[in-house]
Amino acid sequence: MKITPLEIKKQRFAVKMRGYDQAEVETFLEMVSDEYESVMNEKNRLHEEVTKLKVQLRDYQQVEKTLQETLMNAQENVSQARENSKREAQIIIREAELKSEKVLDEAKEKLDRMRNDLAILRAQKESFAKRLRHLLDSQVELIKVLEIEDMGYTRAGEEGGKSRGTDRPETSARSTGST
Repeated sequence: MKITPLEIKKQRFAVKMRGYDQAEVETFLEMVSDEYESVMNEKNRLHEEVTKLKVQLRDYQQVEKTLQETLMNAQENVSQARENSKREAQIIIREAELKSEKVLDEAKEKLDRMRNDLAILRAQKESFAKRLRHLLDSQVELIKVLEIEDMGYTRAGEEGGKSRGTDRPETSARSTGST
């Protein structure tokens, strides 16, 4: 049963003989009523404060929950970013390795082509040198043959000129030039 301060103030007791002093009882009831009213006001104020604090607590708990979720998300994002960075680094390294292998292969192919070209040039040089040597040898042989022929015509001319008694240098020069 709830009693209000007003009910306490309005409470009247039956008067009997040899009862309590009515003024004293009324003063006491007035005092109890005032005290009860202040306790009720304090209770209401405290109830409002508790309600307000509960709301704040819920808000703070929500903020805490949000912060924890944000922190967890941030940790997950950092973790994912690390993993992505590692994967990207591995991809970049693999691409660099592939490019370096490709460059190396191309350099080896170019070296092989250059070696082949060098071998072909050497073979051509040797062939040209052999042909030139052969040509020179044949030219030397031709010169020797011509010298021998010149010697034969010169001797024949000298012998013929002595027997006839005339020496014709023009004839021998013509015959040498015509061969």
